Amino acid sequence: MSNTITGTKFRLDIQGLRAIAVGLVVIYHLLPQSITGGFIGVDVFFVISGYLITSHLVKHPPSQIKDLGSFWLRRVKRLLPAAMLVLLSTIVAVRVLTPESFWRENTLQAIASAFYSQNWYLLKTSVDYLAEDNAPTAVQHYWSLAVEEQFYLIWPIFIAGLVWFAAKQKLKAKTILLSGVVFIVVVSGIYSVYLTSTNPSVAYFSTFTRAWELAAGAVVALLPRPRPSFSRTPVAALLAWAGLAGIVVAGIRFDAGTAFPGYAAALPVFGTALVIWVAATSRVSPNSLLSSKPFQFLGAHSYSIYLWHWPLLVLVPFVSGPLGTLDLLAIAAATIVLSMLSKKYVEDAFRKTLDVSRYVTPVRFLIVGTAVISLIAGGIATEASIRKANESVQLAAALKGEVPCFGASVLHEETESCAYNPRNNLILPASLAKTDKSDAYKDGCWSNEPYAKKPKCTYGTGKTQVALVGNSHAGHWLPALQRIADENDWTITTFLVSRCNPTDAKLKFDAEVKAQGCSDYGQWVLDQTSKGQFDFVITSERQSVPVANQSFASTEPSARAGYKSYLKKWAAAGTPIVIIRDTPFPGATVKNIPDCVAVAANPNASCSGSTDEWQWMDPLADAAGAMKIPNVEVVDPTRYFCQKGTCPAVIGGTVVYFDGSHITASYAATLSPYLEKDIVKALKRAS
Repeated sequence: MSNTITGTKFRLDIQGLRAIAVGLVVIYHLLPQSITGGFIGVDVFFVISGYLITSHLVKHPPSQIKDLGSFWLRRVKRLLPAAMLVLLSTIVAVRVLTPESFWRENTLQAIASAFYSQNWYLLKTSVDYLAEDNAPTAVQHYWSLAVEEQFYLIWPIFIAGLVWFAAKQKLKAKTILLSGVVFIVVVSGIYSVYLTSTNPSVAYFSTFTRAWELAAGAVVALLPRPRPSFSRTPVAALLAWAGLAGIVVAGIRFDAGTAFPGYAAALPVFGTALVIWVAATSRVSPNSLLSSKPFQFLGAHSYSIYLWHWPLLVLVPFVSGPLGTLDLLAIAAATIVLSMLSKKYVEDAFRKTLDVSRYVTPVRFLIVGTAVISLIAGGIATEASIRKANESVQLAAALKGEVPCFGASVLHEETESCAYNPRNNLILPASLAKTDKSDAYKDGCWSNEPYAKKPKCTYGTGKTQVALVGNSHAGHWLPALQRIADENDWTITTFLVSRCNPTDAKLKFDAEVKAQGCSDYGQWVLDQTSKGQFDFVITSERQSVPVANQSFASTEPSARAGYKSYLKKWAAAGTPIVIIRDTPFPGATVKNIPDCVAVAANPNASCSGSTDEWQWMDPLADAAGAMKIPNVEVVDPTRYFCQKGTCPAVIGGTVVYFDGSHITASYAATLSPYLEKDIVKALKRAS
């Protein structure tokens, strides 16, 4: 293996780039405020991978099925053993170190990671605003490995197809290869820019929006190499420093607000490509830095460092509590030690033709490793399903009144045995709370994309027609309203949308198509509900995004004005409108209530908040109160969540919220007799 930068088998500068890439990612995860754009380290890895794999395929283009098999087998030997080891270790550690409320999501993502589809799993859940409050899993970082593995699966077939086409048409293979790869860069790049502007959360994880980054590295592999004499010139050094500067600037200047990947990804991608292509070797070039021992060490261990650092960062707090400086240093040190061990005894042992390969072939390791991980993860998932089924039986019994002092019943003044004293002992475990959501979720009654989908669902078969309108904070009342509907001969039709608020004020989203879609959705709802189609309307909103061009700190007056205008039009037909004031907002102090309850020795001491701490703006209710429209009434449910200045996380043995702001279906259901009285009174006033 050559140690020169221009050698055909090994380049010290690329190894140094790996060190920069993994350094950016690790520092970003450990100290996110220090390098706000450290996530671009992944993009550096993509370019390097595209370059190296294409360089190999160009020299040894697959011409038979067995050639493809040999290529994939080498990838298996290089990548799978360490990945499977870390994944298996993480699954076991999650089960041992974390409470049950963390198991389900970690298990699902571990299975997706084992089959290198983690990016698609995260892509699917990234559009769910309700998932934002969930703690990150210990295997979340496998998404980038999934993108690369998908690339490795398709790319040799693509290259082989281009070579075959060139031979059949008697054209120069390299010309056809370069044209085909450039085509991928252009098409994927355009799609990346488009999707980043319309749906950035999806664009971040999509293989199709990242393919151009890997293909950019492939372009470098296909371009004519600079002469060694040029690589030694000051001009080459200047170009290399410029490329390196692009990476560093992106790492320092980019942040969570950067639209990414899109246009922004061009800076680290082309910066990396430039460093690789120019292959500068003079003393004044970055080569001296990149080929130094620290960079070579980090580069050589970059794969294992990437694998180990994230599970440690996620799991250590369950042992040590909130991370301090010493904890972060310990995580960094443990990452290095584990990476050295796994590099020597796993990566190198499987990659090289050593004795171990006689006993554990890569294919056998892949099959057995994936099977073991799937069995363990599947076992945990099955156990969780059985527990959930048992808990559902308990829940059904509790809702039938077979469990005394359950949920909101402890607030009932007439029940002396259940005088207000929120119980810390859980009747149902915290793990159930995370999935304890209204039927609207399983029935697909939500529009996560109001610019494309406007679903309606109906519940009940009564004569009185009721419209339930709003975002997720209207939807979380559905369990209570369903029980009320059964008692009062109602039919409920839902108009539910995620994050978006039906209002005349244009809201601020991460893409213009979403902002316009939300505005259009509000007008559609108005048309569907303001012309006498319903006997009355129930609505509730959470202001989860500010008005366009404003921040949360300044948005309340504009949000109120938008609702005033909307309410005037909505109430014009005379249909009674009942507004349920928004519930307290635990997310102000506790990001996820079930997670907090699961680890707390005393949930209501650790996970509750005061009425002042959990207060959140409600411009819809405030606008209605100020306008005093005859057929618009406001119901305030705060007393069912907070009393004596405290808002407990657990009431009547029930976890009140399934995340940081939405109430559980079970607690909502226990509120039905009290909410019914409030709504009936409001309707009498509004009629």
